[in-house]
Amino acid sequence: MSLFKQLLFLVSALFLIIFAVNFALSVSNIRDYLEGESEIHAQDTATSLGLSLSPYMVNEKDPVIETMIQAIFDMGYYQEIRLENIDDEPLVTLKNDKVSEEVPEWFVELLPMETATAKSEISSGWNLSGIIYVTINPGYAYLKLYQQAKSGFYYSMAAFAFSILILFLLLRITLRSLKRIDRLALKIAAGQYETIDEMPWTTEVRNVTRSMNTLSGKIDTTIKNLNGKLNDIGKKLHQDALTGLNKKSVFETDLKRLFAGDSEAFIYLVKIDSLGTLVKEYDSAAIDRFLQDCAKTLNKTSEQFQHGQTTTYRFFGSEFAILLEEVDIAAAEELAKHISTAFSELGEKNQKSDIAHIGIIPFDPLKNIDQMLAAANEAYEQAQLIGANGYYLKTNIDQARDIAEWKKLVFAIVDNRTYDVSYVCPINGFESNQMLMEDAFIQAQDDNGNSLAIGTFVSIAEKFAKIVELDKGMIANIVDSMKHEKIQHARTISISTRTIKNSEFRTWLHKLIRENQDMASRLVFNLSAYAIAKDIDTYQQFIAFIHDLGAKVMIKRFDAQSLSPDAIKPLRPDYIRLSRDICDSVADDAEKKAFIELIQEMSSLLNIKVLAENVHNDIDYEVLHSIGIAGASR
Repeated sequence: MSLFKQLLFLVSALFLIIFAVNFALSVSNIRDYLEGESEIHAQDTATSLGLSLSPYMVNEKDPVIETMIQAIFDMGYYQEIRLENIDDEPLVTLKNDKVSEEVPEWFVELLPMETATAKSEISSGWNLSGIIYVTINPGYAYLKLYQQAKSGFYYSMAAFAFSILILFLLLRITLRSLKRIDRLALKIAAGQYETIDEMPWTTEVRNVTRSMNTLSGKIDTTIKNLNGKLNDIGKKLHQDALTGLNKKSVFETDLKRLFAGDSEAFIYLVKIDSLGTLVKEYDSAAIDRFLQDCAKTLNKTSEQFQHGQTTTYRFFGSEFAILLEEVDIAAAEELAKHISTAFSELGEKNQKSDIAHIGIIPFDPLKNIDQMLAAANEAYEQAQLIGANGYYLKTNIDQARDIAEWKKLVFAIVDNRTYDVSYVCPINGFESNQMLMEDAFIQAQDDNGNSLAIGTFVSIAEKFAKIVELDKGMIANIVDSMKHEKIQHARTISISTRTIKNSEFRTWLHKLIRENQDMASRLVFNLSAYAIAKDIDTYQQFIAFIHDLGAKVMIKRFDAQSLSPDAIKPLRPDYIRLSRDICDSVADDAEKKAFIELIQEMSSLLNIKVLAENVHNDIDYEVLHSIGIAGASR
């Protein structure tokens, strides 16, 4: 029972007792008063009637006697008037036993009243001639008492009801602050660190409110500090220490993001050819300065380019890369000319006519990352043949034909559901040592039975808007298998941004999960960190939608480069799965370990579980266990 109900019940009971006692005393006092008044009235009537009859008592048969008594009796207030002579013989006896019909019998039985009787001696001269007895009819007293009790009861109930109403309002006002504090505490537990601006007027509750505001503010500040540290460490983990450019791991993540999209992009592979000769001529400090100059030249040139979106990377040593997005081939060649010119100017400053060469290829969703880098390296080798600081742009002549063939194959597989769903990467909990979840993975074959590259398969389905149907079929397959196999652990489901934005898909998913509500909590929707970063609002709405259905959400491949830690709080996922690069060799990398510790600390405040992916090294596995994350796959 809530505090409001307890207080309302207790105080109402006290009010009821007070009103009941007061009402009972009031009725009792009225009854005593009426009984006293009846005795006085009877005595007054007997005395006055005795004096009036005294002159006529000389003759007991005088008709005036009965006439006078009858006149008094007819007033109706008397139950009996009896006149007796000195020998106790009744001379006149008048009775009226009529009871008022307005007074219920239970009231008479509940409140009995003594019948008032008075007498008066009648003298004729100096001799006693008779005695007059007067008995008051209690019906009139009962009627008066009943009327007073009834009106008093109604007034008391009205006062009681009004008092309860006032009490109800006062308790509502007083306890409203406690409800706000309760909601604030629940929000803090859920990771929403708000404060109460309107202070309650009750001193004790106001003090508690201030304490809760202070607590919420301190936790919020802690999380902001953790986010700041995570951003700093994340940048260090993904930026080259010498040049400040992004590492190769960031380049690979960005390419994975392109696989899920439908934009045109170009990859520039830049190699500093003169580094080999410079090593023989200069010391390491000079070489580092030269590499920094090359990095600045690349970065400045790409940032000043007016078309598309550019990102610069350093792979290792003298190997750099640029990713140019959302441009056509003419713009891609224009950037190549700017880079070539910039390197020529840098060569003049360093008395080196030939510094670097650039190999350029268009992004090809039909190839994996290694294949595209190999193609870029071939283009680089062609650029070396062209001349100093030259570039070579390799085009995909057969790409349109290949895509058409892929489209036909993908559509046939999706329409006929001839793909298989397998389950990989089981994640075991560190505490329970039991499987927490496993990933659903699509496998498809071509007409000859050869396995298809799933990245390319999904990319083509995304490009030609077939991905929604593919995701629906995969989810239905997972639900059916969990139902028939009685799976008790969770299974993760990866879906695309196009699917998430599809309203028809949400309607379909709502119906499917409602029909299988018992397994909703074991369905975990896997969302890529880099996809979320592109459209946080849409994903935030989708996560809330999934939570309303009772299912769960995991952000996969999380690192500070793909998604800012600040975004975790409004998104409210159930799980965060760290990227492989973050967890790889964590035992030997203090910055990676510090990053994971900060993620775990922040996530524990937000009630989010942290997971690791594909941890092969036993020492790394133990380090992650000691940090306190929930689980990892091997």
